[in-house]
Amino acid sequence: MTGMATKISRLVVRDIRFPTSRTLAGSDAINTDPDYSAAYVVLETDDGHSGYGLIFTIGRGNDICCRAVEAMSHLVVGRDLDEITANLGRFCADLRADSQLRWLGPEKGVIHMAAGSIVNCVWDLWARREGKPVWRLACDLSPERFVDTLDLRYLSDVLTREEALAIVRRNYASRHERIAYLERHGYPAYSTSAGWLGYSDEKLATLCREALAQGFKSLKLKVGVNLEDDIRRCRIARDTVGQEVRIMIDANQIWEVDQAIEWVNRLAVFKPLFIEEPTSPDDLFGHRKIKQALHGVKVATGEHCHNRIMFKQLIANDAIDIVQVDACRLAGLSEMLTVGLMAAKFGKPVCPHAGGVGLCEYVQHFSMIDYVMLSADLEGRMAEYVEHLHEHFEDPCVIRDGSYVAPSQPGYSIKMREASLARYEYPTGSEWNGTDAARCTT
Repeated sequence: MTGMATKISRLVVRDIRFPTSRTLAGSDAINTDPDYSAAYVVLETDDGHSGYGLIFTIGRGNDICCRAVEAMSHLVVGRDLDEITANLGRFCADLRADSQLRWLGPEKGVIHMAAGSIVNCVWDLWARREGKPVWRLACDLSPERFVDTLDLRYLSDVLTREEALAIVRRNYASRHERIAYLERHGYPAYSTSAGWLGYSDEKLATLCREALAQGFKSLKLKVGVNLEDDIRRCRIARDTVGQEVRIMIDANQIWEVDQAIEWVNRLAVFKPLFIEEPTSPDDLFGHRKIKQALHGVKVATGEHCHNRIMFKQLIANDAIDIVQVDACRLAGLSEMLTVGLMAAKFGKPVCPHAGGVGLCEYVQHFSMIDYVMLSADLEGRMAEYVEHLHEHFEDPCVIRDGSYVAPSQPGYSIKMREASLARYEYPTGSEWNGTDAARCTT
C-alpha cells in the first residue's frame, strides 16, 4: 500500500467492437450474428495508476452501455481508493446510491452491468497497486476482509454474514494447499469453440478433434433451432470424442418449458452432462419443473441472471443443478463471489459462463478464488473457454492441458492492447472505416 491517499481522478469509456459475425463465431439459437464487443472502462488515479474493466456485449447496444457507465462516474470519481477497498461491499451499496439511476433497475440490466464494470475496475486497480493478480489478492485477504468485499444485501434469509464468515474461515487454514495446486495444475476448463451453431458438420468434427488434442475433457454444443440437426450434431460430437469426454448442450433460452423437457430427453441418449439455459432465465419455477422432469441431464443457468437475489431463488429452491455466473451480467467480482458463497452453502458447483470477449480472462480469477476460499472442491467444477480474441489483451488467459493456467501478472487480466483499441474502436477505428465492416452493424 502507498503511504499517501490515492484519489480516483477520471473515468474513461471506449466503445470496442470485433466483427465476429463475419465468421459466425459465437453464433447460437438466439444470437445468430454476434459482433463480440466491449464497453471498455478505465479508472485513473491522481498518482498515475489505472484500473481496467469492461462490459461484454454482442454489438449494437454497446454504445448504451458506454453511456450508462459515464452516467455513474460521479459515484466513483473523487473517491479515495483505500477507503473503497477497505470495504468493497459498502462501495457496491454506494453505487446504488443515485436514486434516479436506481429507478432504471434496480440492480438489473444496463445500469447494474455498468456498476459491475466499475467494481471490476476497482478490483483491477487494487490488485495492480498490490502487485498481485486479482485471484491471489482475494485469497490473501483475512476472512473478515474477504467478506467485507461482498454485497450481502437482501440475502439474510438464505445467507447471513455469520454464515459467509464461517464458510471462508473453514477453508482458510488449508488455502495454501489449493493455491499450490492451482499454480501447478491450473483450473479445469471446458471448450465451447467447436460447438457454435453456425458451424458446418465438418468444422464441428475437426474442432472437436482439436479440442481433444488440447487436453479438453469437456465440450459444449449449441442447440435449440432444429431437433434433427441437434441429434445429428450431437451424434457427430459423441462419435468424434468418444464416451469418456463430457458433452454439454446450451439452448440459450429458446424453448418453452415443456418443449425443453421433450427436446432434452430426446438428446439424453448422447449423455449430455447438462442443458444450459433451457428456457427464460427469469423463470424460476420453469427451471425447477425442467430439472425434475429430465432423465439424467442436469440443469444449468446463470449467464443472464440479473443479480444475486435471482440466484438466491434458483439455488435455495433447488431449481438448478449447476450455477453459472457471468462476469459482466452481475455487478462485478464482489457479487459473483456472493453467489459463489450461496452455491457453496447449498453444495452446488459453479461453472462460470465465459463465451465473450474478456470473459475468459475474468472468470479464471473467480474460479480460482471459489476453489481456494469458498468451495474448496473441484468435483463437477469447470470454467468455460473459447479460443478467440485473447490476442487483444496484454495478459491473456492461457490454457494448458485443458486447464486455465493460474495468472501471475498483477491485475484482473483485462487490460487491452493499445493497438487493438485503436483498430476496433467504433466507429472511428480502422476496422470499422471500410465498407466491408458496414454490414456487421447496420
